[in-house]
Amino acid sequence: MPGLREQWRRTAMTTIQERALDLFDERGFAAVTIEEIAAAAEVSPSSVYRYFGTKEGLLVADEFDSMTPAQLEELVDPTDPVGSMLGVVRAYEAAGGAGPDDAPLAERSPWRRVRYFFLEPSVRAAALATLDRAAQRVAPLLAARGAMSPVQAAVAAHAVVFGYFAALESWYSDGGTRPIAAYVEEGLAPLRGAWPAR
Repeated sequence: MPGLREQWRRTAMTTIQERALDLFDERGFAAVTIEEIAAAAEVSPSSVYRYFGTKEGLLVADEFDSMTPAQLEELVDPTDPVGSMLGVVRAYEAAGGAGPDDAPLAERSPWRRVRYFFLEPSVRAAALATLDRAAQRVAPLLAARGAMSPVQAAVAAHAVVFGYFAALESWYSDGGTRPIAAYVEEGLAPLRGAWPAR
């Protein structure tokens, strides 16, 4: 049954990510091996490699990577990609993530892993590569509406996706106390004028 298999895969990936974060937080990113992560998550090292590819991939992988084109079309409103991004961020924040309810958002998943985007150069490079792939997937959706050329859609998609990353870095630099959505909304506000009126 594909639905059950997908649910099991996502659960396994979340468990592996959580155990990896526990180890990274305890000993530092560089000091932890894939084999140690696999042992902590009670899976084989080959499972970690199959799901994430690299140690950096453990931190940058999320649901967006495995979305089908149809799921992506449902997620991205080509007339308001900034609003679409805000919707995704608000949904993540509303989910609360794992961790004590009174813990700051920065200490809960999925945001718990964000600090490594800005502390570890190799993780930052992996995050930027992932964002580039995401923008390449979003650009055709923006162009399909016909109000933008493919070049304009590519630039706009990259502006939104990398603008999100800049807002996330501002949130992290400020200590992660305010909602991430506030930074994304403020940071991406100038881009809203890039889309023709609906």
